Amino acid sequence: MNFKTKTFIAALALAASGLAPAQQSLLNVSYDVAREFYKDINAAFVPYYKKTTGKDVKIEQSHAGSSAQARAVADGLDADVVTMNTTTDIEFLAEKGVVAKDWAKRFPDNAAPTSSTMLFLVRNGNPKGVKDWDDLIKPGVQVVVVNPKTGGNGRYAYLAAWGYVRKKGGTDAQAQEFLTKLYKNVPVLARGGRDATTAFLQRNTGDVLVTFESEVESVNKEFGANKVDVVYPSVSIVAENPVAVVERTVAKKGTADLAKAYLNFLYSDEGQEIAAKHSIRPRSQAVLKKYPDTFKPIKLFTVQELFGSLSEAQKVHFNDGGQFDKIYTVK
Repeated sequence: MNFKTKTFIAALALAASGLAPAQQSLLNVSYDVAREFYKDINAAFVPYYKKTTGKDVKIEQSHAGSSAQARAVADGLDADVVTMNTTTDIEFLAEKGVVAKDWAKRFPDNAAPTSSTMLFLVRNGNPKGVKDWDDLIKPGVQVVVVNPKTGGNGRYAYLAAWGYVRKKGGTDAQAQEFLTKLYKNVPVLARGGRDATTAFLQRNTGDVLVTFESEVESVNKEFGANKVDVVYPSVSIVAENPVAVVERTVAKKGTADLAKAYLNFLYSDEGQEIAAKHSIRPRSQAVLKKYPDTFKPIKLFTVQELFGSLSEAQKVHFNDGGQFDKIYTVK
């Protein structure tokens, strides 16, 4: 084979390599306690995407407190999608021009394919006899919660407790008094949901962990079954898990179609089944009804019902100088 022939073959190989599509990658930036859920979603999505498009894809995930993640994306973290646990964090990104202004209309159910609620995890045997929110303000009961300024887990815990008082016929003043007593029983505020779980189970802090219903499955997997008892309060809040495409990143990487396919997969029967298996409430009523032992009957109220919106709640309760700053005294 002479030099010219070798050169021609090399040129053909180079051209062929240029035509071969490179494997696309997608980064999902998400909230703290969704790690295991998205590991399973990713494992299911990769072969689904290959089957439907013929393309290989690599999915990466990043987890921390929801608000901290939103700030990281705003500061330049190249997420293709964000899957948060509060709408305020995605609205924050919309205000920064990182996601579409009308992000909530881009996918069904206000772009929230799943939801959760807040419940209590207590020590095995429930030694403090915790049954409802009132028990969390009793002397000698230590409560582990997330800082509502750093994570959606903490904001929903706060709003659920406030709503409990209101749903019993109490006033905002009485709710404020109740929350003041509750946070006096909080030894330290956790940064995010996983930090709270670690404090409760590994550092043995507190008697009660207020967290998402979905964290029960994670605790059982990581620490073993029967390490904690689950207590459903009489009233709790609907915690929507909103999602959005990060327009800034997908425009740069050319991953818009992949990002949309990934988020749409969450609404599929397979995606909804995976959610249910992780104790995350599926939007599909058909799937929800298949898991009566996982999703116990509980009186639920929405954020809109009592607070107008999460954005309004943010301004009143969680912004600097808001209600939370007025009731919480740093230990």
